[in-house]
Amino acid sequence: MALVRFSHNGVPTLGVDTDDGIRPLELTLAELLALPLDQAQTLVQTVQADPVDASWLLPPVDVQEVWAAGVTYRRSRDGRIEESGNETLYDHVYASARPEIFFKSTAGRVVTDQQPVGIRADSGWDVPEAEIGLVINSAGEIFGFLVGNDMSSRSIEGENALYLPQAKVYEASCALGHRIVGVWEAPELPLAVSVSITRDGEQVYSAHTDSSAMKRGFEELVDWLTLAMPFPDGVVLLTGTGLVPDSSFTVRAGDLITVQIDGVDSLTNPVITVGGSAPDPVRTDGDRSSSLAR
Repeated sequence: MALVRFSHNGVPTLGVDTDDGIRPLELTLAELLALPLDQAQTLVQTVQADPVDASWLLPPVDVQEVWAAGVTYRRSRDGRIEESGNETLYDHVYASARPEIFFKSTAGRVVTDQQPVGIRADSGWDVPEAEIGLVINSAGEIFGFLVGNDMSSRSIEGENALYLPQAKVYEASCALGHRIVGVWEAPELPLAVSVSITRDGEQVYSAHTDSSAMKRGFEELVDWLTLAMPFPDGVVLLTGTGLVPDSSFTVRAGDLITVQIDGVDSLTNPVITVGGSAPDPVRTDGDRSSSLAR
């Protein structure tokens, strides 16, 4: 049993995927996440509506923002050091009390299973980041889990840590699996995560880990995210990746990425190139008029 969003008679609809088919709920995801957790659980588990045709599944968010945590696994710390050469900075981020948390996507920019994810045309080193996603209700409680892929430009972030928004937030950079599995349905922790990348029909990268390798717990990350920010419609938090290819590997357009969380869902996306080449550098002699006039 899991929650899905789908198009029913042209209307985005929230439903429960059961053994008998998808049964619609008479409320939106935002409305469900505004309820106390036990009340929301009861509504999901006791849905009585007849199953409907739901062949067109939608991303699993309606108005929820997607945020993300970084450097929550040692492998992620090592990868950031590898790309930037800055050991002090990322050691500090990994070990400090306050985690790295950043904005990733609005609901309308999220892609889902079988839809393309992007790599930036102005980046030469790009990777998927397979992540456990937490669906959090308005009270700051973990409502459920989903699969996430936080596409990232390692070349842009490695050039300067302050470029992280450009490395992380761009067209088709945030993919979420269709299914939200409630905490009452989810497998026991730790959750196992894997990623594989296929190119021209051959697997060129694969790796796996589980949530026990995280430096921080799920509740700790949620506490920091919600510390000074209310989310009345709920929110999704991607919890970081422990699966980072080494510097010899980059994703290419045409690759196929699959992320799986055992007992939750899988997410498969083809890769495309988005955006254009970087603009010409702005003159640094104090006269910007020629470059601005172009």
